Amino acid sequence: MNWTARSLEALSEAGLAERAGGALLLQDLWDSVRAREAWLQSPFFPALFSFAAYMACCAPFVALDCLHGRLPALRKYKIQPQASPSAAQMVACTARSLYDHLVALFPATVAHWYWRPLGLPARAPELPRLLLDLAAGLLLFDAFYFLWHLLHHRVPWLYKTFHKVHHKHVATFALSTQYSSHWELLWLGLFAALVPLLLRCHPMTEMAFFLANIWLAVEDHSGYDLPWSTHRLVPFGLYGGAVHHDLHHLKFKFNYAPYFTHWDRLFGTLGQAAGEKPDPAKTSQD
Repeated sequence: MNWTARSLEALSEAGLAERAGGALLLQDLWDSVRAREAWLQSPFFPALFSFAAYMACCAPFVALDCLHGRLPALRKYKIQPQASPSAAQMVACTARSLYDHLVALFPATVAHWYWRPLGLPARAPELPRLLLDLAAGLLLFDAFYFLWHLLHHRVPWLYKTFHKVHHKHVATFALSTQYSSHWELLWLGLFAALVPLLLRCHPMTEMAFFLANIWLAVEDHSGYDLPWSTHRLVPFGLYGGAVHHDLHHLKFKFNYAPYFTHWDRLFGTLGQAAGEKPDPAKTSQD
């Protein structure tokens, strides 16, 4: 009995220590963020942060695109091996993204900054709550965008007027992620701002959600099916990923959800099993 009691007590203390360590790590990180409160409170910060995070997420895939023609070993990871973005295409997409951030997203983020000033509580969120809110946020964003996306494909006027520009690139690459109309970018921004508000997320969780959302969107458009891609880490085909979204840009009539596959399964719009590479020879544009 004494040995069992001591063992249980040791396990309990280890668990508490682990939780305390995780909480301390988050608190230290949050304290370093709060130390830059003047930057965070600036009306310029959201747009600058958005563009910087987007370019940082694109950078690894841009490097792969630059090396793709020189390293044949990379071809097996390219979803469409015959397609590779040119330097002119990448520059054009970067310039358009910068322009869109200045003209469309910056005014919207200033309005959001004025309407909902950023509050920075002293305490960081608990790690389990942060992870739970992050997962819930991605699921909610996925639902919002699926419905918006489906509607803009099913109504011809909406597609031609607002969404068609995003389908300029049939073979997607990282820097084409935000190649969209101002209408679409503003709706995406609205969904991204609305989700943390509905879930009452801690500001740190909101930042984590924002970064995760950008990374997953860029990965979806990267054109690469890498061994560590998110859809290979999430089991049971629950997550579509780059292969899933690449097929959408090829066929247009399938795979409307940005991340997960359950909405496309429910609506009968799942083009193929997640994780399978589409055969470009068997696909055609709408």
